[in-house]
Amino acid sequence: QVQLVESGGGLVQAGGSLRLSCAASGRTVSNYAMGWFRQAPGKEREFVAGISWSGGSTIYADSVKGRFTISRDNAKNTVYLQMNSLKPEDTAVYYCAVRSRGSGSSWSNVNEYAYWGQGTQVTVSS
Repeated sequence: QVQLVESGGGLVQAGGSLRLSCAASGRTVSNYAMGWFRQAPGKEREFVAGISWSGGSTIYADSVKGRFTISRDNAKNTVYLQMNSLKPEDTAVYYCAVRSRGSGSSWSNVNEYAYWGQGTQVTVSS
């Protein structure tokens, strides 16, 4: 069993930055790909960014490409999401998740993730 705890959310003005952290416990996640998702009120959960187990490969949603950076520190069992140039439309609850072994090629499919954190709120004011 894996427990994920997100932190680093908060209120920021448009154009500002935040760094989210996702700390894993219970077992190591160093052998698993990880992802960040977000969910705004009244909307479906959407994929934001993903990272391979080694950190050598990353993927981003078009809406955040060039502004967000996903990274990981396997020694700390932690994944990060650096968010720059934030926009009001980035306002959402952000979740990290562990990608299931043997997952297909669809990083955005929530059903391909085995464990989820409780989320951290990010609010961007205009």
